[in-house]
Order: sequence, then C-alpha cells, then structure tokens
Amino acid sequence: MASPMANLAPLKDVHQQLKSRMEKTVDDFRANLLSARTGRANVHMLDQIKVDYYGTDVPVSQVAQLSTPEAQLILVQPYEVSLVPAIEKAIRTSGQGFNPMHDGRVIRIPIPPMTEERRKEAVKSLAAVLEGHKTSMRNIRRDGNESIKKAAKEKLISADDEKRATDEVQQLTDAEIKRLEDLFKAKEKELLTV
Repeated sequence: MASPMANLAPLKDVHQQLKSRMEKTVDDFRANLLSARTGRANVHMLDQIKVDYYGTDVPVSQVAQLSTPEAQLILVQPYEVSLVPAIEKAIRTSGQGFNPMHDGRVIRIPIPPMTEERRKEAVKSLAAVLEGHKTSMRNIRRDGNESIKKAAKEKLISADDEKRATDEVQQLTDAEIKRLEDLFKAKEKELLTV
C-alpha cells in the first residue's frame, strides 16, 4: 500500500523522519535485548560495559577481542595487556553479577546458569526497557502529528490529507510497537526456558 504521507510533498520529510526515528528505536531495543543476560554466554552481554581507555570511556568490544569458546564462558583478550586490570574491574563492577578471572593476558568470564529468580528479574527489567521504548515511539508519534497539524494550519495540506496522514502515523506507531512487543516476547520465552 502506498503511503499517503510519502505522496504529499509537505509531509514527505516528516514521513521519512518518523520511519527513521522509529527504526532507530527498534534497533536500540534490539541491542538492549542482545546485551540482556541469559544462561548462555553471549559477547553482547558486555555491550553496555565501558572501560576507561586513556581518560575516555569506551565499550569493552573496542579495546578487546571477545569470544565464546564454550556455552558458559566469555573470553576477553585485550589488545593491550596493560588494560587487563581496568577491563576486569569494569566487568566486575558492572552490576551484572559477573565474576571475571584473568591470568595477566586473558580475562575469562564464567556464565553461571541463571536461577529462576534471576530469570524473572531479567524479564522484569527488560519489560521496563520495553516500556521506555514504547514511550519513545509515542513521543515520535506526537512529533509527527504536530508536524501534520502545522502543515494543515499553514494550508499546505487539506483536512482530508491531515486525517489520512494522522491515521497513517497511528498505524505506523502501532506496527512498530507490535514489533517491539514481539521482540520482547521472543526474548522472554528464551529467558524463561530452562
């Protein structure tokens, strides 16, 4: 189905911005889901952890090679051996419950199987992240609707076009929120499956 907004010159940019911002919100939520802790080792679990690298906080993945040689182990090989203590400290104090160990060159992070309580806690925390992203979607919708109203007020589009565009923004918002919820449900199922 062709987009009524994309075919109206005054709303073409609004349409592009809405789609782009909503896509970024979905991508950000997907990144949050990847970094969520499950019972299996996953290098994305370290995505949110930052290390002090010469006065700048950078993600662990930018200062070390990350791998998962076993289902319950993450291996961190810093590009500079001098970073081992800083990376280990950042991982230990990240609040994710990791207990890293190192031999001076390589950091090993054992991933213990998650308890039932920890699984439920993880789902609850992801539900809060989901709500935050849904709110972002609604804010994007509001911005889009305001742009449409402004275009109608300035007589750039007709009242019918305004109605169609507003309906389209709502459909777009509903579809993107459903995508967020589907991603969440899949992750929830993965987390609660022992």
